[in-house]
Amino acid sequence: MWDLFRGSGVSQFDMMGTSHTITLTKRRPMVSLNQQGSANGNLRVNLTWQMRTSDIGGVGGRTSESGRVRDMLRRQFNLFNPELVQAQGPAMVNVDLDLACMYELADGTKGVVQPLGNFLGSFNDPPYIQLSGDDRFGSPSGETIYINLDHKDQFRRLLVFVYIYDGTPAFDRTHGVVTLFPSSGPRIEIPLTERAPQARSCAVVLMENRKGELTVRREVRYVYGFQSELDRLYGWGLQWGRGYKSKV
Repeated sequence: MWDLFRGSGVSQFDMMGTSHTITLTKRRPMVSLNQQGSANGNLRVNLTWQMRTSDIGGVGGRTSESGRVRDMLRRQFNLFNPELVQAQGPAMVNVDLDLACMYELADGTKGVVQPLGNFLGSFNDPPYIQLSGDDRFGSPSGETIYINLDHKDQFRRLLVFVYIYDGTPAFDRTHGVVTLFPSSGPRIEIPLTERAPQARSCAVVLMENRKGELTVRREVRYVYGFQSELDRLYGWGLQWGRGYKSKV
């Protein structure tokens, strides 16, 4: 049944922007890294997000008649070209997006790489996955997970996911994008633009080793809980406990 929704052929994808970018969509959700010549070396998985200025200030307080006219004219002028600003601080974005990865290795070892709990992983040793660190304010560089595909035979499946640790549950307003940068071949983008009010976590992409072929499948499945709910959804079987970050 799930295959009817997820699609079949692994070589199906949408080309967006340039010939060097693959955007996975609901219609074309899957790509084979082997077929793209991208199944070796260092795979970077990067999370970035933005917010529109209209999402920051909000509505409230009193405005003069001339101010209302100026606002109306500005909205009309920017109707088809809303201004974008990079989310760079808590004063602009009251949200903390975290990038993480649940893994299952060929020997049955399971675990997670994530900022919470400082589970940063290792690139040259199992699980051959390492997180760059914790970006709490949406800096231009975002958060990055490095996956050592020279050890791809050690991987059974990897689930890359994003969760809102703190702040407003507003995936649709953060304009998040997860991008995979292989060491060769086109990069792969998965936008997180669907409306999912109150959702706090999102399974973004599932990578699987299918008899030596490494496939990447768009998931973009939102849940209202955190890691444990994603775990149940994908049958990982890990034990989870409540965790907190230190104050900045």
